[in-house]
Amino acid sequence: MMYIFAQVVSYLLGSISPAIILGKINGINIKEKGSGNAGATNTLRVLGKKAAIITLIVDILKGVLAVILARLMSGDQAAYLACIFVILGHIFPVWFGFKGGKGVAVAFGALTAINPYIGLACLAVVAVTVLLSRTVSLGSILAALSVPVWSVLFEPAFLPYVIFPALLVVFMHRTNIKRILSGQENKLWK
Repeated sequence: MMYIFAQVVSYLLGSISPAIILGKINGINIKEKGSGNAGATNTLRVLGKKAAIITLIVDILKGVLAVILARLMSGDQAAYLACIFVILGHIFPVWFGFKGGKGVAVAFGALTAINPYIGLACLAVVAVTVLLSRTVSLGSILAALSVPVWSVLFEPAFLPYVIFPALLVVFMHRTNIKRILSGQENKLWK
């Protein structure tokens, strides 16, 4: 019973969307502005640095918290599964009509809580890609695709749990992929 409860808690934590909440506080529907994504990058463009930092920190922390709580409640397998459910909650939040973000920051938090080396390796992929391309979405996509590799290297038992969320994060970037391929994707800086 605690195993199932851990996943429900993970999903509900994931469903908390600081981008949407901060947008509403400022009289803005973040889902209708900028890229329409309820994540830190779009929050930066629409609401500014302070709101983006808050969004990023809260999204990361809810991933960390979901994994830690699940592990305390039911062990490592529950923690692995919590990664999936917290990401699902972020992407399809029950509180906001099942329309949330793309799952990158929350996935980073969850992965880091599972194994810090996985989180740091993904962060390195994002950092190098963004520095070279100035494109956050490309960094996010490549980091998601690299998660199975890092799992094999640092936490092999986690591998069966990462394929679906990694592919889901890539799928959530499908419009970004089209813009990248057509050369129209937004750059973080000029």
